[in-house]
Amino acid sequence: MKPQVYALTDDFDDPFITIEEDEEAHEEDLWFLPGPLEEEPDDLLPGPRAEPPDTAVIDDWAKAEGVHAARLAKVAGRLGALDDRLLRGPEGWRHRLALIEAADLSWFAGDRVSSDRLALWISMRLSGAQDDPNALARVGWAVRRLTGGPGPNGDLAAFLDRRDPENIEDSAERFEDRAGGWLDVMAAAGDLHPITRACMGFHLWSLAGLGQHGDQMEAAVTASRVAASDGSGAIFAPLAMGGAGGLRVSGLPTERLARWLDGMNSAILTAMRTLDDIEAWTGRAENVMAHLSGRTPVALRKAFSQWPLVSAPMAESVTGASRAAIQRNLAWMEESGLIREVTGQGRFRIWTLEN
Repeated sequence: MKPQVYALTDDFDDPFITIEEDEEAHEEDLWFLPGPLEEEPDDLLPGPRAEPPDTAVIDDWAKAEGVHAARLAKVAGRLGALDDRLLRGPEGWRHRLALIEAADLSWFAGDRVSSDRLALWISMRLSGAQDDPNALARVGWAVRRLTGGPGPNGDLAAFLDRRDPENIEDSAERFEDRAGGWLDVMAAAGDLHPITRACMGFHLWSLAGLGQHGDQMEAAVTASRVAASDGSGAIFAPLAMGGAGGLRVSGLPTERLARWLDGMNSAILTAMRTLDDIEAWTGRAENVMAHLSGRTPVALRKAFSQWPLVSAPMAESVTGASRAAIQRNLAWMEESGLIREVTGQGRFRIWTLEN
């Protein structure tokens, strides 16, 4: 049975099926379509408006600061004592603390650069086959920023040694924009104590999109400079000496600030004990070496007060003395009980203070 075929003819005048008439229909004739949107009168009472995110974040940290006000005052007082001591002490003390802090931060960040490797790299740019050059570069940057130079409050890109490439995709957010956002939040938190502001900046680092190159190392060094921004003797506030428990990222601002203050308090006490040991050793070394002539003994005492570990080639490079004079004085200092050898081998020997 063949199917029946129906043809549209001119006599078929149904307007909903005739294609040509449907296409020529005017919009105003289609009464069932919604008309243009009319602006409704705004006669409602204004509802509650959400605060900007930055303000809400700062308020959370301000509340945390209020909760831990007594603990914050205690830590700030100890940081002030460290600042005063470094202001009155020799320049080498700052350098030694910076080396210790940078080495401890490298272990926290996963680079695990030991103090002896760091000393050789900073003093002579010597590295072994097992050393990661990128890790040494990161910890070397940390030492430079912990020993001086402008702080991060101005040009953050210069502080971090990071710049946007000349050719950048349109969809990629520029580093200067991310850095500017972080700096804006830090500036808006100007009423907070520098220690609280440093803690807040450390925990907002990754959220601001700055955690791409050496995330934890950069964030910790930047925060340590912010915390000590009001001082004149201490360039940075110790965070990792004796452990880096305050740098753990978890919990609410109140919990994070509590760990931050406990960790900083422990690190400051470690720094003060280190300075006590150096000061006591320096006084003892001056008495024991008083009868020695020449400039090499004085230069070696200064080198051991500045560097946690010293090798013969390193001492030669730092002091400018001859290799023979260095080896002779190192041997005499070891026999006198002022220094001790830590490697236990005949070559590539390294000494440290004997307290």
